Amino acid sequence: MGAVVCLLLVASCSSTVGIDAPEVSGADARTCRRLVDALPGKVADQPRRTSDDGAGYGAAWGDPPIVLRCGTGRGEGFNAFAKCQVANGVAWYVPESQIQGRPVDVTMTTVGRSVNVEVDLPEDYFPPAAAMVDLAPAIKRTVPDVKPCL
Repeated sequence: MGAVVCLLLVASCSSTVGIDAPEVSGADARTCRRLVDALPGKVADQPRRTSDDGAGYGAAWGDPPIVLRCGTGRGEGFNAFAKCQVANGVAWYVPESQIQGRPVDVTMTTVGRSVNVEVDLPEDYFPPAAAMVDLAPAIKRTVPDVKPCL
């Protein structure tokens, strides 16, 4: 019984964040790996955490975790008429319902890059501007810009 309690305590205190990162291959996989290696130690003043996505295409910061996944699809609801926000040279799509000025969980996706990068930002870190700014240098260095945001 005591061993079970200890195992439960260790499991609940684990600092590893599980990430459901997409499977990517070829050039996209190399780009994602370069991005993850270049990511900052802090995002929105939150320290980077150990993460497990099975392939190395994700990262996490803070508690609750800010979670980045590389190689995702376009953002849900994104289309040719969607507006994007640009922070430090990186364009992001954030669904309209998530940018109404009140704290909500945000899912933001890069726009116009060779590989999409998606970030889930818990409402604790709202608004998303700080995370966008903190992630921009690594994204600009490692994920080529192929189509500017209009």
